[in-house]
Amino acid sequence: MKLHIMGCYAATPRTMTNPSSQVLEIRNQLFLIDCGEGTQVQLRKNKVKFSRIDHIFISHLHGDHFFGLPGLISTFRLLGRKKELHVYGPKGIQEAITLLLKLGDSWTNYHLIFHELTNTVPETIFENEKVSVETIPLNHRIYTNGFLFREKPAERKLNIDAAQRYGVDKAYFRNLKNGKDVVLDDGTLVPNKALTFDPPKPMAYAYCSDTAYKPELVPQLKGVDVLYHEATFLESEAHLSDKTKHATAMQAAAIAKDAGAGTLVLGHYSTRYKSIAPFKTEAETVFPNVVLGDDGKLFDFPEGS
Repeated sequence: MKLHIMGCYAATPRTMTNPSSQVLEIRNQLFLIDCGEGTQVQLRKNKVKFSRIDHIFISHLHGDHFFGLPGLISTFRLLGRKKELHVYGPKGIQEAITLLLKLGDSWTNYHLIFHELTNTVPETIFENEKVSVETIPLNHRIYTNGFLFREKPAERKLNIDAAQRYGVDKAYFRNLKNGKDVVLDDGTLVPNKALTFDPPKPMAYAYCSDTAYKPELVPQLKGVDVLYHEATFLESEAHLSDKTKHATAMQAAAIAKDAGAGTLVLGHYSTRYKSIAPFKTEAETVFPNVVLGDDGKLFDFPEGS
């Protein structure tokens, strides 16, 4: 599982920082999560193939999380896209995007499908044979969701040496990968465990964008391998958290600790700070495994980690 940060700073874009956007690669599929201004430039700078993006998830309708989406949709058209594109986001996102396309006479020549969200409890919004995605209802100034990506169990790994020892015909290999036992020609039952290896443990990634401290998230996030949680403020500005519905680095760490997360990735830093290093320092007083998100940074989380 790979996490590629396109932008992870709050509100105003700057020459050296970008607002929220990231690409998650999981089971060889790319998912774009949020699309602040400058996202398509960041995608190009970081050599992400536009053609591999078929699903875009927008947490909420604040500009630093979706103002880059109209431009990206238009660029897909200019690049001759034919595949359908799915956009998941709050109710109103379809109206916002299609109005701009209408005024600019820039209708797509590919199928643009909106999945508008209104639910205030977790719901599964995408699922295929490899991955499922469910919403994480957050506590922000407007309707906001995070997203929980879960790998489905992979097929078992074939133990070729064992299969050869038992004389198992190749015709049975597919059934073995699907977890089935094998009956040999002489009637001997060979259990699947003797012929295959366990697949890596399915991984889970949680994206919690703009939100106030919300302990109610913990049950849904239990055991998540990687948690991205906004950390707009340091403790010196904790008094701003309730007013703005944002979190501090220590509050993000408390969520990670209580959820038993594997790794905490911080982001959405206020641009008032000259350095993001103190965010890690403060978070590590609560939770030990903290990494700092930053524009252009690529995290590679090994399977089973």
